This record gives sequence, structure tokens and C-alpha cells, in this order.
Amino acid sequence: MNILGISCYFHDAAAALISDGKLIAAAEEERFTRKKHDYEFPQKAIDFCLRIGEIQGPDLDYVVFFEKPFVKFERLLLSTMQTFPRSLRLFREAMITWFGDKLWIKHLLQKRLGVPPSKILFSEHHLSHAASAFFCSPFEEAAILTVDGVGEWTTATLGIGNGTNIKLLKEIRFPHSLGLLYSAFTAFLGFEVNEGEYKVMGMAPFGTPRYMDKVYKLIHVSSDGSFELNMDYLSFHYSSENTFNRNFEKLFGSPRDPKSHFFTKASGYPSYFGEKPSNYEELAKENEYYADVAASIQAVTEEVLLKMAQCAYEETGLKRLCMAGGVALNSVANGRILKETSFEEIYIQPSAGDGGGAIGAALFGYHMVLGKPRNFIMEHAYWGEEHSPCEIEKFLKDNGIRYERIEHEEKLIEQVVDRLQQGKVIGWHQGRFEWGPRALGNRSILADPRREDMKNIVNVKIKFREPFRPFAPSVLVERTQDYFTLDDSARHYPARFMLYVVDVRKEKQDVVPAITHVDGTGRLQTVQKEVNPKYYRLIETFEQATGVPVVLNTSFNLKGEPIVNTPQESFLTFSRSGMDTLVLGNYIIDKAV
Repeated sequence: MNILGISCYFHDAAAALISDGKLIAAAEEERFTRKKHDYEFPQKAIDFCLRIGEIQGPDLDYVVFFEKPFVKFERLLLSTMQTFPRSLRLFREAMITWFGDKLWIKHLLQKRLGVPPSKILFSEHHLSHAASAFFCSPFEEAAILTVDGVGEWTTATLGIGNGTNIKLLKEIRFPHSLGLLYSAFTAFLGFEVNEGEYKVMGMAPFGTPRYMDKVYKLIHVSSDGSFELNMDYLSFHYSSENTFNRNFEKLFGSPRDPKSHFFTKASGYPSYFGEKPSNYEELAKENEYYADVAASIQAVTEEVLLKMAQCAYEETGLKRLCMAGGVALNSVANGRILKETSFEEIYIQPSAGDGGGAIGAALFGYHMVLGKPRNFIMEHAYWGEEHSPCEIEKFLKDNGIRYERIEHEEKLIEQVVDRLQQGKVIGWHQGRFEWGPRALGNRSILADPRREDMKNIVNVKIKFREPFRPFAPSVLVERTQDYFTLDDSARHYPARFMLYVVDVRKEKQDVVPAITHVDGTGRLQTVQKEVNPKYYRLIETFEQATGVPVVLNTSFNLKGEPIVNTPQESFLTFSRSGMDTLVLGNYIIDKAV
């Protein structure tokens, strides 16, 4: 039985195919169109999934959409009418887009896939989130927490998963949204909404949460973990352009200019920003204020999530928690939930945001509609497209690119480790690309974590990004506890997907300075031999050469672009950056000196 799940029309459109209850393929549309956070109908992702399943659209048993468009449209209508006439522009723009495509999903699926209406199902947005976490987890029973911007009406839920059933017990409804509150601060801090939230999380450790009292003027949290926003400070419910209003600015001051460089004395002033300005001290002080605001909204978000999680434990009495929704990508908060609540284990699948709703929708259909038993655990994130050695070699030859093909994996890995020790930056393209926003060793840029200057080198050569952004450590799972404060790391699935931020042990911070954030933490990825043997062997060989079982890992893309998919995209990114070496499968390409 083949079921296709689809999510689209807000951000991070995606498709996922399950066959007899097991995931076969999953990908976000941006990887094929090269439009970051592409929200349009995911035709290319669908085509990829069907190609992997070796089927055509009419062969599908069911197609499941991740939310209910008419219920979402109802929310849009009612909320804009309640705020009229301020919402006039939002209403006008929404009517144009909704009457164009968004309402007619069933007809569109019939037309694009050739399936009859009887094969098309609709889940609810937060039920898709819940299903994407619980049905991918190893747990037979667990509490479930979903938190995001907004689905149809719902912005957060608390529920229970048991076997093939999920029951959502409580919900919080629009406009009261922790995700939208965080996004308002994202915009205030000069970053793009639905894109820059992780930048706020990275900026926060450079500040002090001295304005939490002001943030709490915007949100009231009850003893049961529920919350309400003070809408006097916010405008996302009636404006398509602004998420906060003048009252917000009276409280927090002028927004940070999105075009300005962010730096503090702690972050330093990177060379790729150009010549240091004459008023450096003044600008650094201004940015320290914004870092303090970032620290404050991050701290409040963590406190709210901690209370919600603890209340979920008290409500359900269960020791295991599944989390989903865009807010579940807040790795700092996740690490604290594990450490500071009564939950013993947490499961979060790697594409916890809206893209992950595609998997949730398909699994909802299989288990909750059809009543089929569970037989799948998402052990890894490698569900994307793969390119064969023949494809790679043809691309290299057709374009006259000089390369060396190394048949023996050990020799290939030894050469890569030699280059890492020489301080070279490596583009590493292997196997199927990752599901979700994290590069987990198949589309990664790798470097030596022992060099303190490597953060700046990678940013100068490749990323050209803000200096406060941390780089992630990939660590052999058996050696995790030697470097990070995460006990029994093998059983913690979020650590496989870079969804925990934990402390780097103090005695190791000077050993791996390039992956140690300013606050002494790291957003780690644990690497298992049975899950990714080639990447594991690379890190193992690096340890044999250096004594350190860790490599610096960052996503294989340039600033503002999606992570690469094809050999051509990898080579173009390699060519346009200062990377020293590109490894495509078993092919090595070095920059001409």
C-alpha cells in the first residue's frame, strides 16, 4: 500500500511516500527548485518520491494533505473581519491567493496526480505534526506536544499517542501563538520571519536576558502551561507586512536595521564585513542591546516550553515525550526539557516544522484512518535524492573537471582526514540528502574543530554569515560523553538530528574551540556506525590521527541558498566559495593552486 503525504502553501512545501507503513522517500521542494523555503505545490518533490517508489500517481492508494484548507480559510476570514479595517490589505491579498490555489487542493491533487476524489484525505495541521513525531518514534506510548506559528486555528496542542492512535487533549488557538511571538522578535531583530528564528537562537548567548520582564508584558502564562498574548503589542493578526506595532517599539525601541552588520565585542568584527567602522564602539553597544533582547525572548520561550512540557508530564504521567511543530526546532529549549523536566526520553523527527507535516499526513492516513499496525522507526534523516557514481563521473567529464577517483573507501577517507589536518575546508557530498533543515553528514561542509580560527575561516571562505552563528560538532556516539554533557547518548534520537544543544565539557572546550559556542555549548550530532558507516569511519579516522572524535559540520550551501542536492549544485557551490576540496562520492576534486 502506497500513501503520499503532501504539505505546502505556507512555507517549506514537501512530499513523503510511505509503502506498507514504511517511509520510502521524503524531501522538501526547495532542494529541487533552489528557492529557499519554497511553499508552492511540491511537484518536483512528489515526482522524486514517485520515482523512488517506482510508481505513477494513479498507482497511489491514498494521497493525504497535511491540513484542512477550508478550516484555515475560515480562520483567515473571521480574524480579518474582527480586525477590519486594519486588516483590509491582508484580506485583499489573502483572497487573491486563496481563491487562486489554496482552497482547491482536492481538485489540484486530482489533476496533478491522476487520483480520484475517493483517494484524497485531509488531516488536521497539528494532528499531522503529532503523527510525524509519534508514529516515527520508537515509543508505544508517549505524551505529545506540538507548538508552532499557526495551523488552521490551533497554535499548540497537548496529547497522547498510544499504538496506532493519537488523541489531542488540549489546544491553544490563534492569535495566541508562541511561534508567532518568537517570529515577531525575529523581525524586530532584523531577520526574516520563518527563516531567521535560528539566528535569534544563535544571537541570544551573546546577550543577557535582562528584558524578560518586558517580554512577559506580551505573554501571560498560566499554571497549567497555557498562555495568552497581549495583542496590543502585535500586528501579525491583521497585517501582511508587520508582526509588531508601535506599542512594541515604544517598549523595545527601534528595530534593528536588517541591512546592518551584527557584531558585539564578544563576537568580534569579521574581515568579510570590510573595514571596521570608525564608530565601532557605538555600533557594538547598540548590537549588545539587540543581543540582550534576543536572549530575553529565547529565555522566555524556554521557560514557557519547560512549563508546557512539565504540565504535559503531569497531565499524562508518561515518561516519554514526542515534540513537533516549528518551535520544536529550538534545540536550546529541547536540551533544557530533557534536563529539567520529568521526561526521560524525547523524540523529535528532523523536519519538525511544516515540511514534516507531509510525513505526518501519510502516517495519519495509514495508522489512524486505515488502522494499520506500526512497523517503522525513523532512525536517520537520509530520505532524499542520491546520485550514482555514473552520474557523478558523467557530470565531471562533460564539464572537463579534473578529479581523482578513489575506489577504496579507506584510502579516500585517509586523504580527506589528511586535508582536514592541514586546515582545509571540505565539501562532503554522499548518498541521499537529508530530510529537514540540518546537514547530517551527507551534504555537509567539514573542517577541523581543534582550530580556534576555523569559525572565521569557514565564514570567510564559504558562509559569509553572521559571526554569532555557531558551527555544529559531529561526534562518534560512543565518545559523546567524553566531550558533551549528554549521558547515554545512543538512546537520544534528537541528538542524531542536531536537535539538542548541550554543554561542551569545560575540560574539552579548548580542545574543540571551533564548535564551542560563546556560552560553552554545542548543537551536537551523534553519529552511529550502523546509520552512516562512511561518515562514522571518517570521524573515527580523524580521531585515530588527532585523538579527537569530532569534526566541525555545517550545511553545504552558501548564504541564502538551500542545501545542495545534485553533483552540479555541489560543484557550483564549491567553485563560488573558498572551499579547498570537494568529495563527490568516491571522487575528489581539489581547487587549483
